[in-house]
Amino acid sequence: MNQPLRQGKKLSLVLAAILAVLTACGGGNNGGSNASPSPSPSSSAAASPQASAKEEASPSASAEKVTIEYWQYEFPAKVELINELIQEFQTLHPHIAVKQTNFPYDQYSQKVATLVPAGKGPDIINLYYGWLPQYVASGYLQPLPEDAFPPAQIESDYYPLVSAAKLDGAYYAIPTAVRTLALFYNKDLFAKAQIAQPPATWEELVESAKKLTEKDAKGQFVIEGFAWEPGSQLHHWFRDGLLPQAGGQDLSEDRRKVLWDESPAGLEAFRYLLDFAITHKTGINGFYNDDSNAFKTGHAAINVDGSFRLGSFKKDAPDLNYGIAPLPAYKSQSAPASFWANAIPKNVQGAKLEAAKEFLKFLTSKEVQEKWVEKVGELPAQKAVGSQDKYAGDEKLGPFIKQLDYSKAHFFIDENQERSLIVNATNEVLLNNVPVEQAFKDLVAKTQKIYDDYWAKQDKK
Repeated sequence: MNQPLRQGKKLSLVLAAILAVLTACGGGNNGGSNASPSPSPSSSAAASPQASAKEEASPSASAEKVTIEYWQYEFPAKVELINELIQEFQTLHPHIAVKQTNFPYDQYSQKVATLVPAGKGPDIINLYYGWLPQYVASGYLQPLPEDAFPPAQIESDYYPLVSAAKLDGAYYAIPTAVRTLALFYNKDLFAKAQIAQPPATWEELVESAKKLTEKDAKGQFVIEGFAWEPGSQLHHWFRDGLLPQAGGQDLSEDRRKVLWDESPAGLEAFRYLLDFAITHKTGINGFYNDDSNAFKTGHAAINVDGSFRLGSFKKDAPDLNYGIAPLPAYKSQSAPASFWANAIPKNVQGAKLEAAKEFLKFLTSKEVQEKWVEKVGELPAQKAVGSQDKYAGDEKLGPFIKQLDYSKAHFFIDENQERSLIVNATNEVLLNNVPVEQAFKDLVAKTQKIYDDYWAKQDKK
């Protein structure tokens, strides 16, 4: 699941918020910085965001030499791929040298908050889309240059979820790859329970989860029919999957008001999520450490998880016999989506800005998006790339790609806090016997306060 990636008293407040977000969105391995080799002189030519990487190069011996820096956190597959891509880009644009720098995940926001405002940070930064409001509010980023990334073309070429990178009428980041959620199911456990097909509706999911659940004589889980981990991917499933499927809305058009309780759909979706643990008793938080591990080890039959999991399963559980299916539908179809994106810090100007634009166009080219699928496992961000038969028809990738046309990416103010509120609400019901209706009412009110506080600060600027 891949960001607005995000001076006095004001800066310290923002930094604290960003640090909290970083803790929630995932982590990287420990290590230091990783700088790629640098080269020398020659070219640059404007191209559309969809242009082929090879079509962009037009060498010029008189072009000004420039070095730009690219930042991302330490995620091995991405670090290795970016190093390869830098070499390819520098061959096409020998006057531009690109240095990749990586930081441990928990240091990332600190580096951004101290170096970017001082103009000493990167020229292109990789970030999670859910960090964008904080990064933009802090003045860390500039809008994407419209000569290189026309908004109308972005909206035409990319899957709808890209709209989450648009703030105050401007795009501040653009993804190379995207993620969505789907249903992972264990084929061996399905065969054992004599279930021929993965569930396609809410009702079928409940029925299948019940049949697949196994407990020992003491009533303890042996096999979860449905892996239940609200703090993992299920909070996304509620907002951008269950809620719209039940006929509800997430946020108002201006992104100021939480609409979950504007119709009965919100409570219905929340109750459906909770019932797997409370009523149906087909899964529980923390079983086999977490949902992904339970599924990977064959102790969960069904899990809602992301396309980013495919690579790790291939490496860590090569013998796992599993399939992927679109998320079960109800009154309509909807799937949560997210993405890591690249943005240009505010102080990048002149030759460095031109070079950053060229590298960013390269990173969003068809060839690079295809390599991203192969090396990282994330999905192409552009419709024309993702719809190719080799992806759309793939047994594992296809179900994810099929959902991108109706996928939604929630506009996060604070991903960490918003996730925690949903987790806390489920715990109130599960552990403290708070009525579902009251827990839901409190959840909506607390989530709304996050938005009210954020917009109140924006309106004072």
